[in-house]
Amino acid sequence: MADEEPPKKKQRNYRREKPWDTPDVDHWKLEVWKDEYSPGAFVEESSFATLFPKYREKYIREAWPIVTRALGKCGVACELNLIEGSMTARTTRKTSDPYVILKGRDLIKLLARSIPVAQALKILDDGMHSDVIKIGGLVRNRDRFVRRRQRLVGPDGQTLKALELLTECYVLVQGNTVAAMGSIKGLKAVRKVVEDCMHNVHPIYNIKILMIKRELSKDPALAEEDWSRFLPTFASKNVTTKKPLKVREKKPYTPFPPPQPPSKIDLQIASGEYFAPEVAKQQAAKDEARVAAAAVPPPAPDPDKPKKKRERPGKRKKEASVDVAAPEVSAEDLAAKIRARAGLEEDKPESNKKKRKREKREAAELHAAESAAAALAAPPPPMPPPILKKKKREATEAPSVLSPVEKQKKHVSWSPDVVEPRPGLAVPHGRGPSFKAARKAAKRVARVTQTKRNLKKSKKKSKKRR
Repeated sequence: MADEEPPKKKQRNYRREKPWDTPDVDHWKLEVWKDEYSPGAFVEESSFATLFPKYREKYIREAWPIVTRALGKCGVACELNLIEGSMTARTTRKTSDPYVILKGRDLIKLLARSIPVAQALKILDDGMHSDVIKIGGLVRNRDRFVRRRQRLVGPDGQTLKALELLTECYVLVQGNTVAAMGSIKGLKAVRKVVEDCMHNVHPIYNIKILMIKRELSKDPALAEEDWSRFLPTFASKNVTTKKPLKVREKKPYTPFPPPQPPSKIDLQIASGEYFAPEVAKQQAAKDEARVAAAAVPPPAPDPDKPKKKRERPGKRKKEASVDVAAPEVSAEDLAAKIRARAGLEEDKPESNKKKRKREKREAAELHAAESAAAALAAPPPPMPPPILKKKKREATEAPSVLSPVEKQKKHVSWSPDVVEPRPGLAVPHGRGPSFKAARKAAKRVARVTQTKRNLKKSKKKSKKRR
């Protein structure tokens, strides 16, 4: 039994032995590339292109000379197209390492994912690999996705920093992806932590496991043993959710739909009302309304509400007692209160210029009114004797010759300014220019007086309405 070989696994039943399947060969060892391994140029050209977002255009344009110089040392050409928003890396005739084009592809991919150029250039070193983990489609709810992504970063980035220290990888959470750079073993651990976090497993559990593994790896006696007995197992807890307020009872399932309820016309046909005359239908509707109104009870009287006394039309209300003296209010205070209640602005003080004009106008009106009253009160002047027509002079009599002054005096009309009528003038008719001015001034005074009266009446009416 001791000489028997252990049974082979099923997956290796048909695998042939290879010459390098020996324990002395380390398959994970990375050898340094030398140009002498591939002295000639490649037969075909390989190229990779990737797009970058608009907000990264300014940074990539500034850092592009650094990228060009770094890829030029490896024999890889690169191109930046700002019109399409893309970056391209391709091999040239100077390229000797066939794997360096994949390093160039990872470099432009990391630049597009917002990784600084100084950190992204480390991908060209041997032993440095990259992984871009897509987390946008792992959670449907957007709010839940944002909370779990923030849980991965932690308060002030402490969770992410602990993950970087334990895995020896550079991790950047950006948008819907997580970009990581480091060894293959570290990248596998980072991917597991990120995916578990998106599946509602807190990163602190995986960080605790990584810390235990790190301590176990330092012990050479436990290097080849199974560590599962040292690792903690965290049982998932079912958090009780809130029960709904109303629990509906489940009805027994029936494949047939419920019967259709009868319509209003069906009920009228069943009761015979459908075939009744129109007058009977109206009367039945009135009876139903009367019965429904009688069924409603009257509103109960409110005990707190005082009873309203019925006012008799012939009875007058008692007047206020005369003994109580009302406070005296000046006309100016009353006008100010009315103006404030109506929302009107107070009258502005009258300027000196307007005051002089007003006084001048009032003096002219007063003088005109006094002169008109004096003219009307004075007795009319005595009537002059009528002017008789002179008889036709005899032909033999020579015509009288009048001087131009006498002719002018003869045609002068009478005016009330002249105290005594001159002989030989026309009969005074009382319609001179001074009389007309006096009458116009009197009319104006009467119009102003009437306007003041109308304003007083309107103010009294408005007070009564209020």
